[in-house]
Amino acid sequence: MLPIQLFRQNKELILEGLKKRNFKEPELVGQIIAIDEERRRIQVENDNLAAAINAASKNIGQLMGQGKKEEAESLKAEVAGHKEQTKQLAEKLTALEHEQYDLVIRLPNIPHSSVPFGKSAEDNEVVRQGGIRPDLSAQKLPHWELTERYNLINFELGTKLTGSGFPVYIGQGAKLQRALISYFLNYNIDAGYTEYYPPYMVNEESARGTGQLPDKEGQMYHARDDNFYLIPTAEVPVTNVYRDEIVKESELPIKMTAYTPCFRREAGSYGKDVRGLNRLHQFDKVEIVQLVQPEKSYEVLEDMVLHVEKLLQSLELEYRILRLCGGDMGFTSALTFDFEVYSAAQERWLEVSSTSNFESFQTNRLKARYKDASGKTQLLHSLNGSSLALPRIVACLLENHQTPDGIRIPKALQSYFGGEWIK
Repeated sequence: MLPIQLFRQNKELILEGLKKRNFKEPELVGQIIAIDEERRRIQVENDNLAAAINAASKNIGQLMGQGKKEEAESLKAEVAGHKEQTKQLAEKLTALEHEQYDLVIRLPNIPHSSVPFGKSAEDNEVVRQGGIRPDLSAQKLPHWELTERYNLINFELGTKLTGSGFPVYIGQGAKLQRALISYFLNYNIDAGYTEYYPPYMVNEESARGTGQLPDKEGQMYHARDDNFYLIPTAEVPVTNVYRDEIVKESELPIKMTAYTPCFRREAGSYGKDVRGLNRLHQFDKVEIVQLVQPEKSYEVLEDMVLHVEKLLQSLELEYRILRLCGGDMGFTSALTFDFEVYSAAQERWLEVSSTSNFESFQTNRLKARYKDASGKTQLLHSLNGSSLALPRIVACLLENHQTPDGIRIPKALQSYFGGEWIK
């Protein structure tokens, strides 16, 4: 959530940022400023009345002490009128604050200056590329055929049990999932992240705190009787650990990692782009989250990008890193780098991670703060990244490492999987 001070001090910065995002309701900025001016005007009026009440209350005591009862009673009646006015003004203030909040939370974060203009994924910038593209034979198979050949995943069974987008992993397929989760978690823990195992459902306040509500309400599974939401990512519960908390600067950076299944209703259209593991309603992901001082957040973002990049390198996959344009960025992000892995059988790039700096957009909603060396309380900056999302990683591992003799397991993963091959 953008701080209200920014609307007062730099309206043009907000409007320029919304333009970069192709935001369709820039008029909200003017409405928010108008409400804020009215709210501040009423607050001054209310403060003046409160001061008048205090002054009059002192005079009443003095008048009573001097035996001027009639004057004191007259002043009492005046005070009573002022109190009724302050009550009405307080009600107006509350209504304006709610109206202002409801408008502010509809605005996305302001993009960082390095974010390029653009409307869609076609306008994203390739930052760098690494890894080696495998030279597969003409008999190369897409992962949905490989999973059937080696009995790794049963998509039809998932449809029978639940519905489309809920695959069932079997035998070596389930073992590969478990191996990847353990490897990713240990990789993050070795880099100083503390592991969390959070709930898979959160309350409305948690979903609102990290920006999933109201932006992604239609994409989240909602348990209406309890008003709980199934998490779309571990970012939601993990970041909310520090909601309404004030930490010491000496505790920073706070580094957290977690594995959870993720649930997303919106799974795209039909066709090859969403076939097999390419897009699911339920999938596994290991997440990393950091809370840091504002002046360090972009240095930390760079470190997190390198962290994810080295993890992909260890899986022996060709990858590229993209800087997302304004039109393709998430609602809460100020700057996002996407990682894509090349699917050698499908001959296209698949997104496997997003690593973002949210600056104070989330922490302003969460009221996640720290005390600096001078004792001043400030908002933290929050960052997160997928490290990694499993479905498309599995798809690319199977496709890129397929051979006539089976599917080769990357060396870094072999001890977790308990073997070198899927056969």
